[in-house]
Amino acid sequence: MTIDYLDQTAPTDVETDLCIIGAGPAGIAMARAFIGTAVSVCLIESGGWAGEDSSQALCEGTSIGSPEFDPGISRLRAFGGSCNLWGGGCIPLGSSDLAERAWVPHSGWPLAYAELEPYYARAQAFCRIESHDFTDGSFLTPPARPPVSFDASKLVNQIFVRSPILFGAAYRSELERAPNITVLLHANLLELEAGLSGASVRQARIGSLDGRQGVVRARHYVLACGGIENARLLLSSDSVVRHGLGNDHGLVGRYFMDHPVGKLGTLFTDAPDRLTRPYARTGGKGPTPSFPEIGLSGQALRAYRLLNGRVRPVAVEGPIPNGIRALRELRATLRRPVQDESSALEERLCAALKNGTRVNPDDAGEPPVGIGRLALRLALGAGDVARAYVRKLADQPAVRSTHVDLIGYFEQAPNPDSRIMLGAERDALGQRKVCVDWRLTALDRHTYRTAAALFGAELARACGGRFQPEPWIGGGDSTVPQVRGTAHHLGTTRMSDDPRQGVVDRHCRVHGMDNLHVVGSSVFPTGGWAFPTFTIVALSLRLAERLRTRMTSHAASEDPDASISRAGAVA
Repeated sequence: MTIDYLDQTAPTDVETDLCIIGAGPAGIAMARAFIGTAVSVCLIESGGWAGEDSSQALCEGTSIGSPEFDPGISRLRAFGGSCNLWGGGCIPLGSSDLAERAWVPHSGWPLAYAELEPYYARAQAFCRIESHDFTDGSFLTPPARPPVSFDASKLVNQIFVRSPILFGAAYRSELERAPNITVLLHANLLELEAGLSGASVRQARIGSLDGRQGVVRARHYVLACGGIENARLLLSSDSVVRHGLGNDHGLVGRYFMDHPVGKLGTLFTDAPDRLTRPYARTGGKGPTPSFPEIGLSGQALRAYRLLNGRVRPVAVEGPIPNGIRALRELRATLRRPVQDESSALEERLCAALKNGTRVNPDDAGEPPVGIGRLALRLALGAGDVARAYVRKLADQPAVRSTHVDLIGYFEQAPNPDSRIMLGAERDALGQRKVCVDWRLTALDRHTYRTAAALFGAELARACGGRFQPEPWIGGGDSTVPQVRGTAHHLGTTRMSDDPRQGVVDRHCRVHGMDNLHVVGSSVFPTGGWAFPTFTIVALSLRLAERLRTRMTSHAASEDPDASISRAGAVA
């Protein structure tokens, strides 16, 4: 069942067994795990079925750190969450990613790889990539193009698989049909109100942008709103516990991490395709292709005391022949969808995140060239197209490359001073906006410099080229790293068995609270370099299994502070 909270005839209050806040991959995976059970579930989404400017504005905030970080461009409020914009990359974390590393302060998960492995197998089905076997830190399916061989003491090839689905679109109808699932759209969590002792959540206050307010009363609550919003909502839930829920030791919002990305340098070589083609995101086999990524080896991490990192060799085209340019513009014009509010918003977010700039809703870009003119240009450039076709048959790029850019993606060191806080400004709901203080450490900078040298030297050797690092790579510790975020928000409600070191325990339960859980990448103590969604889904399915067992075996309320009437919804 679906309820739009903007509908004035909809109930104001809701009674349920399990309240999940956030309908991204984590929330959808959890809700789906309860289909067919006796447990009633309310899945709350701040936005609608697709992106809307009014809901998206609630993501805005301020940045006071270095590098600058714009929280408004790196997440999407809509059913399916930010994965409406994802690239589909799936890869498991490895044992070394989860282990404590002596040279990485605050590293180490309370979970071992063996504890996550069965849930990675279930995540495969959810992501619809069941045909691929995986191992510790990689998939096993050979990619269509064999990767380059490297010195194994320095670099390794790890394989990821591309999921073919968007979770919101894939599972919407299934959740709508389920009699025990209620999807509540346009409902924003205002506060998780604690009981008098502060040891459990009594109810969730919700509101819509048109001014409606009500509550959701449940036996258990799960925050699944992402690495920024999970922290913001816990800090905002302060009417009973002054400093916010789960924040007895001041850790909520701290250890904020992303996967910083930046250009490390340029490779000049007479054979750029030898290096770039195996790692191009094209030419994969079937609906769920596999692709290699070049990563630092475990031996190199230990020897040089580095964080995890990977590099993408990106071919930079030379002059584009007129016929090829016309063909590309014609294809883009024919594929361009009708620009409704949702598609326009998603296009702006993708462009802003790619370029590290703020969203400008008034920037409509250049007017498209007419199809007739493009067709004429294409006809005049038919020879260019024919030559490109011959190159494609030989598995070569349509346009010759002049050089190769090396783009590095890195794990970020856990840093308690890198954090999410509540700002002074308020949003349209009257809630305090987020303030981001994103900071890098000396270990981050050491990793960039050393990894750039390792990647550059080894890739230059592989293609007989010369590596020229970017100027910022050779700078000292005072040089500002030229990196930006990749919308992988990690660590703000980190997992630890020790309440003094983390916000949630190994089961994602908030320390000191009986019926509140947090799931998503905010619980990651460290991030490795791996795309986080596959692990987010695995952790969500693990928590769903635990709650399902607990809730179906205990019919009575487990909340000692609750005095909730379960007589039904209040209209």
